[in-house]
Amino acid sequence: MLGEAARAAGYRLIVRDEVGSTMEEARRALDQGEPGKLWIVARSQNAGRGRHGRQWGSPPGNLYASLLLTDPCEPAMAPQLGFVVGLALHDAAAKLLGPSAAGLRLKWPNDLLLDRAKTSGLLLEGESRAGRFNVIVGCGVNIASCPSDTPYPATFLKAAAPQANVEAMLTGLSDAFSRRFAVWSQPGGFGPTRAAWLERAAFLGEVITIRLPEGPLTGRFAGLDPAGRLELETETGRRVIDAGDLFFGSPAQG
Repeated sequence: MLGEAARAAGYRLIVRDEVGSTMEEARRALDQGEPGKLWIVARSQNAGRGRHGRQWGSPPGNLYASLLLTDPCEPAMAPQLGFVVGLALHDAAAKLLGPSAAGLRLKWPNDLLLDRAKTSGLLLEGESRAGRFNVIVGCGVNIASCPSDTPYPATFLKAAAPQANVEAMLTGLSDAFSRRFAVWSQPGGFGPTRAAWLERAAFLGEVITIRLPEGPLTGRFAGLDPAGRLELETETGRRVIDAGDLFFGSPAQG
């Protein structure tokens, strides 16, 4: 169920047994005039997807959720919501893990890591309809299992906290998002959001590789600029990256 703070802030919940993807369910709800602040959760998905159209495995026991927001911000600010949701995922997972939460980190732009292995990812999609800007945020959290055929390490929360479950994660996530979103929505709210994200950032100060359409780019992860773009110190100077896939180390390692 949703947390008490989320319900008090006007968020609602729909739970399905199985869907193609919760993001498609959210889009259908939008087609039917849904006013937003709606969480849609499925016990399993048969057509889940991640960034760049990648398939997202969706067996039962993990959290598959999408949040539909109507007019949450100006379109240009929508990418910042990824940092808000990332912080909420970190908050919720940390509450579940307790002492094991020391290994939780946020990987730019949209993953939650536990001991440098992916345990959660998110996907943001925005669109304008009838003069209103809508954002759908899809979240997948590995709780009971994780895929084994990924190009990067993956893990699941129960491996570190046997008591972890979907219900507790959803309650914590919905409450944490309502609080983090309220902070971000204030004038200048991305400043504290950015600072909180950097406190939890994976690989900050380390050598990383960003895979871009024109090829890999390696440098030191220097931080985030005021708009949330990744700052990379390279041999030819500082680069600012809007989007890309981050890997630890050199291209050969990634």
